Amino acid sequence: MRIAAVQHDIVWNDRDANFARLAPMVAAAAAGGARLVLLSETFSTGFAVDNPKLGEPEGGPSSQFLVAQAAQHGVWVCGSCPEIPADSDKADQRPANSFVLAGPDGTVHRYHKIHPFTFGGETDHFRPGSKLIQVEIEGVRVSPLVCYDLRFADEFWQLALTTDVYLVPANWPESRRTHWMSLLQARAIENQAYVVGCNRVGEGGGLKYVGDSRIVDPLGELLATGSQAETILFADIEPATVAATRDRFRFLQDRR
Repeated sequence: MRIAAVQHDIVWNDRDANFARLAPMVAAAAAGGARLVLLSETFSTGFAVDNPKLGEPEGGPSSQFLVAQAAQHGVWVCGSCPEIPADSDKADQRPANSFVLAGPDGTVHRYHKIHPFTFGGETDHFRPGSKLIQVEIEGVRVSPLVCYDLRFADEFWQLALTTDVYLVPANWPESRRTHWMSLLQARAIENQAYVVGCNRVGEGGGLKYVGDSRIVDPLGELLATGSQAETILFADIEPATVAATRDRFRFLQDRR
């Protein structure tokens, strides 16, 4: 399965402007043969976690954009956005950082970021998720996580035995870019799976973002990388490669 990571800029707190920016990039990714298109974390707003009006209802405009793009191009489209879960208590209307995975037939899956980013104030305004998910797409077992989750190996390991590819959208700032790049490769190597990291570029909230998106294979080799400009990364994900790697190097069985 061909996956595309869309490394893009984000207009701060302007959903309509971001939808207009991203629609042609999703179309280009689909035209390039991608069956799954990954956008960044908070692709429609930027990481404006201290904005009390940032949250939208589950199934709101950001999710609707992903669903519409998936249907229009006949591919899976995904990224994260601030959604107030449908089962929220009326007394707690904080959004979750919701990874929305939309299929071409209207199917929608959601993962809520388990680790809100305390250092950046996300814990003050966003609720943490509690459940990991995994989705099989065209024979590929896909596990979504979000940005700061990358620092926590346990969640990756819980999914490892049945994961072919991890998807990690992010708003990871330039100041810690070495951590981002190193951790993506580490998670691929230790779990013997593909990792697709899609980070934004540009400036927002006083921070600079330089992309460094990358697609890593189960041995930690880089299949595609992005630098500091908007671009689309492509790579073909082969479950047989994951199986062969794990069969040859039987490291997962030795973990306790």
